[in-house]
Amino acid sequence: MRFVKRIFSRQCGLFCRNVSSYTQGQSPEARIREYFYYIDHQGQLFLDDTKVKNFVTCFKDQHFLVFFFSRLKVNQSGRYQQDFPFVSLCGRERNFLRCEDQPIVFTHLFSEVGLEDRLSYCGGGAKLSVPFRPQSLFMHPDSGRVYHPGPERTGGAGLLRSALAIEISAHFGYDTGQDGTAAQPTHFTWAGRRHALSKELEKHFPVQKDECMKIR
Repeated sequence: MRFVKRIFSRQCGLFCRNVSSYTQGQSPEARIREYFYYIDHQGQLFLDDTKVKNFVTCFKDQHFLVFFFSRLKVNQSGRYQQDFPFVSLCGRERNFLRCEDQPIVFTHLFSEVGLEDRLSYCGGGAKLSVPFRPQSLFMHPDSGRVYHPGPERTGGAGLLRSALAIEISAHFGYDTGQDGTAAQPTHFTWAGRRHALSKELEKHFPVQKDECMKIR
């Protein structure tokens, strides 16, 4: 059954309207199969055409998630690049991915005795993780969502899921301006140390009002 859907693919906090047509498991070439996925802002992965997307219908097998996300990269295949900006190549399978916000969603902050704190993403536990860099956290001025550097192969930025962002929010600090207000956090206190926020991730979130419709 061919699947046709009007989708909203979100990049850098923006939704752009496009139309995509595909069949799950289609074979455009001999011995090649193509599948299509979607990841929400909580880090839950679904087949893109799943009608009801919730915890029951998302993928939970850690082995599969590690296999999928460890191979995920920017889609430069020449196929579905606009509607599915990322692809995970698994043998003879092309797994295309679109996302509600970012392809990497950090779900847990953990530490091991004697080792650095790490952020794990997309249900992969320690096998899918990056070092926690508190100075690099970025709170989007419009949505309030919190971001952290992610793997370069997927664009370099990842989103903190809502529960994790709320958990660490008490560690943000604000320096007031001349008018006595501070809309954006200026520092983050972690393990007894105050880290000035670098704002290095601002470049990943350009505003394109003429092309896209902003969703708050």
